[in-house]
Amino acid sequence: MPLGDIMAVSKIAPILNRGNKAMTYYLAIDIGASSGRHILGWLEDGRLQTEEVYRFENGMVKRGGALTWDTEALAREVIAGIKACGAAGKIPKSIAVDTWGVDYVLLDERQRELPPVYAYRDARTAGMPARLEQIISPQELFARTGIARQAFNSIYQLMCDKESGRLAKAAHVLMMPDYLAWRLTGQRTNEYTNATTTGLVNAAARDWDTELLSLLGLSSHIFQPLGSPSGTIGTFTQEIQDEIGFDAQMVFAPTHDTASAVAACDIDESSIYISSGTWSLIGIESPVPMLTEAARLAGFTNEGGAGGTYRVLKNIMGMWLLQGVRRDLGRTKHPDELMHMAMESDFVEIFDVNSPLLTAPESMTEAVRTLLGKQLPVGDVLNAIYHSLAQAYAQAAEEIEAITGRAFGGIHIVGGGGRDKYLGQLTAQYTGKKVTIGRKEATAAGNLLSQMMADTGISLTQARKMIGGII
Repeated sequence: MPLGDIMAVSKIAPILNRGNKAMTYYLAIDIGASSGRHILGWLEDGRLQTEEVYRFENGMVKRGGALTWDTEALAREVIAGIKACGAAGKIPKSIAVDTWGVDYVLLDERQRELPPVYAYRDARTAGMPARLEQIISPQELFARTGIARQAFNSIYQLMCDKESGRLAKAAHVLMMPDYLAWRLTGQRTNEYTNATTTGLVNAAARDWDTELLSLLGLSSHIFQPLGSPSGTIGTFTQEIQDEIGFDAQMVFAPTHDTASAVAACDIDESSIYISSGTWSLIGIESPVPMLTEAARLAGFTNEGGAGGTYRVLKNIMGMWLLQGVRRDLGRTKHPDELMHMAMESDFVEIFDVNSPLLTAPESMTEAVRTLLGKQLPVGDVLNAIYHSLAQAYAQAAEEIEAITGRAFGGIHIVGGGGRDKYLGQLTAQYTGKKVTIGRKEATAAGNLLSQMMADTGISLTQARKMIGGII
């Protein structure tokens, strides 16, 4: 065994005891746009073990004509899930939160929340990217931040808040996981991986781009110094301790859920990953950002990753499309039933899965029919979605190889979408690459691994070996 791995074993050995009294637990609070989950993690014989202790529904709420998040409900559910650990007699040593990116909460000088908390699918940013181009060119913006132009990015949301006057009242900007950590610890923080989704972090410097902030008329004082994954935040406030019944250390996971998912990917320099959930994030892990004009024109983005890496990736609409059809059917169909309906269809036509018509339609089924220009039965709509997603993955894989000048032999899929066998088969068919499936709860796994890295000092490479049970 290599010396580094022997040292890793010695660091982790104290937490391998199987007796509950000596077991060290870590809690991942993983919140997506449609649901949240509290997952306990621990090690047995060098292998990561997990147990879901709590799950809750999440979703955007329409208020005053805007799509928003119910932050009070989120905070209540977060606390309820931590209480569930205490009720089970499994007290976590540390806790970390991850969520989706780009959305944030504004606090005033007295640390009071400034409502509403807008959801990224709200239409308020329509036209804002074009207006921002009058201040800074798309080429210069990408060269600075490496972030693809998407109307929901925080940079455009913050410009909306500036134009409306809301931002003048704000003293602090907390990304969604930062906000939830603040509710538990009282510490105001901004974590690096989620901060990169704002479009305001300098990709090369890995810090807030103060020149860009000044150019946009955004005060740098409303942002906190960036914390790195596996760094510490603090312990619970006394009020939270009294409510929950115990104390715990909060640490930074990669707080952007895709960054946590990629941390749990069994990938190397020859692998492409797909984090398959509401969004499909397809890309590679890189030690340097890809800031070329070719990468910009192809729609790639450079977000922060664990272990000092960059996630060079492309956003594709993903399982949101299938979830939308399921909503149209009153959620009466299990996802597997939808998959079989698609497989029984012979209809194959491709549409743009990233069309703005699909961002937040009243009816996903009708939106797809509109794009295809045909009144199709639901099974045909579903099959078109599957084939269009697989084609989008194939195109993105070709673009990755073009902008890097390298060939990639395999695709590693993690997340809930990895359970969809039909999509996996079509992905292999359209890309011509070997497809392997990783953990369903990869995001929670990466969150947990980051906590173990913080606790033991092991590297990301060593932590990833715990996924396969080999240290």
